[in-house]
Amino acid sequence: MAYDNDNIFACILRREIPAEKVYEDEHVLAFHDIGKLAPVHVLVIPKGAYISIDDFSERASDAELVAYVRAVGRVARKLGVAKTGYRVVTNCGTDANQEVSHFHSHIFGGRKLGGVRPPHSG
Repeated sequence: MAYDNDNIFACILRREIPAEKVYEDEHVLAFHDIGKLAPVHVLVIPKGAYISIDDFSERASDAELVAYVRAVGRVARKLGVAKTGYRVVTNCGTDANQEVSHFHSHIFGGRKLGGVRPPHSG
């Protein structure tokens, strides 16, 4: 699958679509999700053209990998959820319901989050 330069996150990175920025550095942008599922719901995206975590882990530079992981922690601390707990979710591919073909992670927090169970195999 080829990277889609017109996906919504690519447009946000080009500043064609506004986003409420939480954090930004040379390699990463983090912003509030408009479809908030928890009191804190932030998206963290690399600035490079990566389709999924699989693609990112294979092709990203060491600097991009480190910046991404550090950004998640910095955002959690900045928003105060590192003190009480938070969840980081990354969907990869159609079976996981990845909706945007630009690698991203969700940070959820700000309240007690439900448990995570494996899907039922009925």
